[in-house]
Amino acid sequence: MFVFQHTGYANTGTKGQLFAFAASLKEYGLQDFDSPSNWLEAFELLKDLIRKSRNDRKVVFIDELSWMDSGRSDLMPALEGFWNGWASARKDIVLIVCGSATSWMLSKVVHNKGGLYNRLTAQINLMPFTLAECAEYAASRGIVMNHHQLLECYMAMGGVPYYWSFLRKELSLSQNIDRIFFAHDAPLKDEFRYLFRSLFKRPEGYVAIIEALGTRKAGMGRTELLKATGLTNSGGFTAKLEELEQCGFIRKYREYGKERKNAVYQLIDSFTLFHYKFLEKRPADEHYWSNQENTPARNAWCGIAFERVCLQHIGEMKKALGISGVLTDVSTWRCAADPEQGISGSQIDLLIDRRDQVINLCEMKYSTQEYSVTKEVDANVRHKVNDFRSVTGTKSTIHVTFVTPYGLAHNSYAGNVQSEITADDFFA
Repeated sequence: MFVFQHTGYANTGTKGQLFAFAASLKEYGLQDFDSPSNWLEAFELLKDLIRKSRNDRKVVFIDELSWMDSGRSDLMPALEGFWNGWASARKDIVLIVCGSATSWMLSKVVHNKGGLYNRLTAQINLMPFTLAECAEYAASRGIVMNHHQLLECYMAMGGVPYYWSFLRKELSLSQNIDRIFFAHDAPLKDEFRYLFRSLFKRPEGYVAIIEALGTRKAGMGRTELLKATGLTNSGGFTAKLEELEQCGFIRKYREYGKERKNAVYQLIDSFTLFHYKFLEKRPADEHYWSNQENTPARNAWCGIAFERVCLQHIGEMKKALGISGVLTDVSTWRCAADPEQGISGSQIDLLIDRRDQVINLCEMKYSTQEYSVTKEVDANVRHKVNDFRSVTGTKSTIHVTFVTPYGLAHNSYAGNVQSEITADDFFA
């Protein structure tokens, strides 16, 4: 039971925020007080409310704290004084603050260098649902989909429960995608436009990074990103990358054999990828998705989107391989061709380097049926293994691992594959 609960108002000045805060104080039982003219007075009133409570544990919950910090308000000094100078000395008060503006929460609360420094007991960084969690959520709403349909839905919408809440059980998956994204009154047709504005107070720099990464499948290093975005090489740029990573829009990884300072950043958010492929220049056809079955554009997207889903479920992949308890390092690798040295030139999108002296070389292949390892695919993989051994000089055992929705068709070439992971493993 909350002794006090309040939610900040979007796009409202300090006067309006204080009025709303006072209204919440009245709702929770504080009467006969003068309306506060600043946040210092507002938090003094909150102390009065807490003092009147007879609860053994007094939980104060403030949502959308970032929205309350409008203009040049004294919100943060008041909050710091309330907690650091009064509430933290008591053992019966729990203060929970939340905010959707990630950059503000990180800079003003998590990395606060004033009165809230080192005062956080715990922090919850809400991440997207996994495929297994999305399956549970869909089932709870009476939506019946098999694993492949759930996978394809995740490839388009990612694991954001809000997006999944628009699914209707009486519609097919294609009909749902049309209704949610492409219909005239589609609820998410303008989602990308508002998404970054809700998360970041000054979204332009973040969007520039996302747009740059959206043009490069394998990602970019810091120097490439700076050149592509025109942003200044500074601590602010570093902070933007960290915040985008914490929000799940991008991932930071390294190439095998290179130092961590040479990190590569890659766009990984499924919805953002879907936006750049199909929604940025939104088609007029309200049944666009239903009419895209087996088209080259959709098939190309499926391959990339499936890879991103795999990269978002590394933990499930390790579990399927039986190495959950083994220390691993996830990376990528590439090399240029060098015919004189017998190097064909290769790119490996996922390596799982294990402490037990085994490296899983992962091939992520989207298919609507069992995937057939052809003579050409087998030769390509063997070239990758040869290039990797020759260039890196690794002494580890290399296990070729195929990650596919339905597993492998067991032909003669499949015998060269040491392990396989299916979409079912993501739902375990």
